[in-house]
Parts: sequence; C-alpha cells; structure tokens
Amino acid sequence: MHFEPTFESLRQYSAPQWFRDAKFGIWSHWGPQSVPMFGDWYARNMYIEGTQQYNYHVRHYGHPSKFGYKDICALWKAENFDAEGLMAKYHKAGARYFMSQATHHDHFFNYNSKINRMNSMNVGPHKDILAMWKAAADKFGMPFGLSEHLGASFSWWRVNKGCDKFGPYAGVPYDGNDPTYQDFYFANQEHGTSDPHNCMPWYTDNKAYHEYWLRCVNEMIDTFQPELLYTDGSLPFGGHWQGKENVVPNETEYEKGLQAVANLYNTSIAKHGENRAVYLQKDRQPEIYSVGVLDIEKSQLPGIMPEPWHTDTCIGNWFYDVHHPYKRPEQIIEMLVDIISKNGVMLLNILQRPDGTIDDDAEYILQKIGEWFAVCSEAVYGTRPWRVFGEGDTLVKIEGFREDKTDWRRSDFRFVQKDGAVYAFMMGATAGETAVLRSFANQIVSSVELLGYGPVPFKQEYGMLVVSLPDKLPAVCANALRIR
Repeated sequence: MHFEPTFESLRQYSAPQWFRDAKFGIWSHWGPQSVPMFGDWYARNMYIEGTQQYNYHVRHYGHPSKFGYKDICALWKAENFDAEGLMAKYHKAGARYFMSQATHHDHFFNYNSKINRMNSMNVGPHKDILAMWKAAADKFGMPFGLSEHLGASFSWWRVNKGCDKFGPYAGVPYDGNDPTYQDFYFANQEHGTSDPHNCMPWYTDNKAYHEYWLRCVNEMIDTFQPELLYTDGSLPFGGHWQGKENVVPNETEYEKGLQAVANLYNTSIAKHGENRAVYLQKDRQPEIYSVGVLDIEKSQLPGIMPEPWHTDTCIGNWFYDVHHPYKRPEQIIEMLVDIISKNGVMLLNILQRPDGTIDDDAEYILQKIGEWFAVCSEAVYGTRPWRVFGEGDTLVKIEGFREDKTDWRRSDFRFVQKDGAVYAFMMGATAGETAVLRSFANQIVSSVELLGYGPVPFKQEYGMLVVSLPDKLPAVCANALRIR
C-alpha cells in the first residue's frame, strides 16, 4: 500500500495494532524552556511586558533586549541526562510507548538538524537528544514518537519583535529584532506586535513558512522514522484554529500537512512492509482527523469512540515549573482507566529539570503507577471497549483544559474486555464491603476474580451482580474484577 497526500487516500488509514494495545505512554516535553523552571510558553511570555515570566526574566537574567531567548538556549546543558536510565523507570511504571519533543513553538530543535542551526548539537547541551531517546526506547522495545509544535511558531513568536511600553527600557527593541538571529526568531514582522496576549492566528498564511515547516518535519521523519508524529494543533495549515470549524476542508489549505502525513506512513511501510505509524493531531472535524488519530490535550471524550483516540496530559505544567503542583498518582491512574474504557490511549508528560533529571515527586508518581500496573496490567494492555464504558452516575468533568480529581462513588465502575473476559474497574470500592454491578443483568456469570488477589465470592440476584471484597484490596485505587 502507498499513501498519496490527499484526504481520499489518507482516510484509508487505520491505527496499528500496537497502538490499540499499548494504552499508556510517557512523553518528554523538555527543552530550553525548562531552564528558568517557570513553566510553559516561557519563550513567548518573556517578551510580553507585565507577565510573570517577563518579570522573572528581567529580574533574574536581564532585559530581553540584552538577554533574550537565544541566551536561555545557551544555558540549557542537560548535563545529567540519562535517557536509558529514565526509560527503564518509564517502562517499569507501565509505559509501552514513548514520545520526545522534537521542537516546541520556540523553534529550538532537539536533534542534529541540517536545516536549523539552533539545535541541541550546536547550542546548549551539544547532544543529540532525540537520538539518545530513540536508542533508549529501542532497547526497551517501545515505539518511539516525536512531537512537533513548529506550525504555530511563526505567528506565536511575533512578540519577540516588540518592545516595552513603560519603564527604563521603553521603546528599546527586544533581541528578536537582531538581524543576526532572524533565521531563529523569524522574519515575522507581518504579524505585528499589537495585542501580544492574543496568540491567534495559530497558523500563518505565509507560504514560504509552510515550505519551511514541511522541510523540517520531513527531516524529522526521514532521520528518526518515528512510530508516532504529534502535531500541536490541527493538520497544518488550516482547520478550526483559524475559525473554520464545521466546514468542508479545502485540500489546498492542508497541502503541506497532507504531504508530511503521507511521508510518515510511507516511510513506515518501506521499513516494515506495513504502516505502523500514528499521526496525532487535534482537529475535532472527522473529515480531517480521520487521516490519523484524534488527540485531545488535557481533556477527553464523554463516551466510546468507534476508532481509537489519544489524549495527552501532564503530571503538572508542560515544562518544569517550581510553582505548579503535581497530580496525585491515584488521579492519574483513574484518568487512564476512564480513558481506556472509551477506546482511548493516554500519554503522560513526566517533567524533567534542565539538567535532565526528574525530581523526587516525579519518582514517587512513577513508582506508584508502576505498583498499580503490577496488579492491574492484565486489564489494560490489549483490551478493547465493552458494550458500555461504565456504570454509575459519576462522570469525569469535560471542560476545556480542566482536570479536576473526580470524586468516585462505590457505584462507579469502568469496563473493558479481552479474551472473553470483562474487566470491571471499581472506581470507589471500599475493602471488606460488596460491589454491586447492574450491567450484567442479562448474562450468566461463571466466575469473578479480583486481580492481585484471586477468586472472590459473588452471587446474581434481582438483576445485580453482587461481589464480596476482601478486607484489603491489592491496588491503591481502581481495583479490577475479571468477570467471566
């Protein structure tokens, strides 16, 4: 099979078996923006007067006319980065695929690019970060993915052409105006600097930049032959990011994106004899996301989707942030269970400090998730949705990028199936009491086992399956029953 760069051809795509089976992956959303340890979008907000990141930058590093983002990049050393050691932790924690950030909106490349001189071999670490990650992922047999956030970069970074409106540096141009670094900061003056807090348009109409994006993404694909490619946004360069939701997609508008996706798939076919690659992007229009797999950032879907879908989330902020709290392991596990019950796959960003290490809290989260997988992995890997995703009145709140801890009740369950068994995750179960399930009213149950424990007493009466639970449950949360 060979894919053409058209909607008609690429809609023949179907997600590979490994992706449907893996269910849980880990992401390294890491780069120079981790250096200040002040969270996401630092490369943009340091050029917006009055933001917290701007204030921190001025007081810690100096004014962005004198010490700009290029200088932050030089400070990134990754001196204690141990890709293989981290991958061992991620695999032990249950991850079965891995994704690394190739480039964020900051236009810094984490590999030895022949196109962009501002890369991790030439500046900062002087290491090919992606090559190191890929070697580690290959050692553990984990499919390797890349995330590219480059499509939005040209317009997103227009703020580096501005200047302060107040204070001692009023009117002094930021270093984004330095002609020596226009290849890095972009000649994006066409987007202006008015209303810097508005990041729209997400995608530029600049045709030369479209060509540049395609060259760069094809370099990533050709160099690393990834099993996943993630675009932070819609399929470039169109879609709902430009206010065009619920319209028939114009194929010309998406030309460069379609070419990149076709190259991804055809590269995989040439390597494996079949397509094992996954393209992830965020457009909610089926006409567009059907060329790959729908990704939903820090949110999810209300019910079962016929085709597998993907969500990406984080233990805290997207880049390392000393101000931001982390999710508790129980919340992460419960999110995963709810997602896989709806035919989803979850990617979790584990934050790295600028030196490449992870902190004690991240280590603890990985340990606890790994302990849960040691008990419940049978109910995760290789499963498929059941006829209903769950029962009980409690639902995960779906509201933009909001991720609250769900207050589960004893009556809340989530279901998956595999090899003739149904697995019922007990979201609010209490040790020593009974679990009462109503979804098996018209089925004869022959056995019930609690994963990590063994057979448990049960009975069926009045249309309900009543299961007696032991005085101690084997997993910290979301314990699973195997029901036949």
